[in-house]
Amino acid sequence: MLQLSGGSLPDPDSRYGAFPQPPLGAGHLSVEYDPRPSAVREARAEVRRQLEGWGLADREEVLDAAELLVSELATNALLHSASRFRLTLTAAHGVLRCEVADSGRRTPQVLAAGASESGRGMFLVDALALRWGCHQDGPGKTVWFELGTCGSDGCGRRQP
Repeated sequence: MLQLSGGSLPDPDSRYGAFPQPPLGAGHLSVEYDPRPSAVREARAEVRRQLEGWGLADREEVLDAAELLVSELATNALLHSASRFRLTLTAAHGVLRCEVADSGRRTPQVLAAGASESGRGMFLVDALALRWGCHQDGPGKTVWFELGTCGSDGCGRRQP
């Protein structure tokens, strides 16, 4: 655990000064879930609870998008890997990063938002996230997305 001692902290980099920051000691959470349908609901609730705890309660659009997209990634983990999955949240410098790691090896694909009842999860991630990606982790993979948490123009929006 990081412990601070003596003196004052240096001024933050001017590029990040206007971004709301999580309180000292916050900024990272990692929780593992069993492969059961209620895990998706539990992960959504944990996202809201943690973001509110980090002082982002007034950023309702960030809370809603994070809950929705984590729900999509958690559902994909349950459907396609049927294994335990790990949700990791990190908030720093105006960016919220959400990761869902599972034991599956299949890389997610963005499908067109057609009339089917499933298959739109990554379409939503692609449409709402600042950016997203997937990387292989040994026997499994981690799918992640990032959202902007500041109110500045352009924060959290995909750059052209």
